[in-house]
Amino acid sequence: MDNVKKVLFITQEITPYVPETEMSLVGRYLPQAIQDRGKEIRTFIPKWGNINERRNQLHEVIRLSGMNLIIDDTDHPLIIKVASIQAARMQVYFIDNDDYFEGKLQEVDENGNEYEENDDRTIFYARGVLETVKKLRWNPDVVHCHGWMTALAPLYIKKAFSEEPSFREAKVVFSLYENDFKQAFPPEYKEKLLLKGISEEDIAILQDSANYENLCKLAMTYADGIIQQSEHVSEELIKFAKESGKPFLPYQAPEAQGEACDKFYDELFETE
Repeated sequence: MDNVKKVLFITQEITPYVPETEMSLVGRYLPQAIQDRGKEIRTFIPKWGNINERRNQLHEVIRLSGMNLIIDDTDHPLIIKVASIQAARMQVYFIDNDDYFEGKLQEVDENGNEYEENDDRTIFYARGVLETVKKLRWNPDVVHCHGWMTALAPLYIKKAFSEEPSFREAKVVFSLYENDFKQAFPPEYKEKLLLKGISEEDIAILQDSANYENLCKLAMTYADGIIQQSEHVSEELIKFAKESGKPFLPYQAPEAQGEACDKFYDELFETE
């Protein structure tokens, strides 16, 4: 039975907007594969500073922009841009903000150093996507999160946005990748996550350290299903995923991922 009609992809990388990596290729071809199977999709990515707006024909969506997100008592304007991958008939939304993305590359700078703002960027990106989807009045059946930059989305959907019509019935999937970050986020990161509906107990897994492993564990805690997207993922995270008892899809070769994910989405509703 085809239960899933609409899939929201919250991704960290999509080629051709950023260089080709395992994650950016999944970001490009998995949504297309799901769309080709008859699903309606929406796809989001951060507007990294290395994305050429002119070459990729990005333009601002004025009706969606203009909101301010408060992070650590500071207002940060939310700017929404959009572009199309013509070959895939796929529209891509970009979450932008001058403080977090303008003039900055992706997770690391030109010298390979991780940006100090990466912790705030995870908050701004996840909340920015969810607020934009609310404005679109589009209700996804499945929300599929790719990469650690998206790891807060499951928490926000299940807690802070749990009563929002756009997400009330949605199943959340989190994909594990080999891509990680090395420098744990500062202790005050936990305080910045506390929105209405989120308590300190909800994020207790970050108590010892807001490092890569614990951030992924937080995402898996609030996800309905977990996918091993990279062939090589931390054994600790795979163990956590399997012990969670949640539906788990092991690694699939790139050419098989579209069909496997499509079936996995439907199975999430069949296990209710």
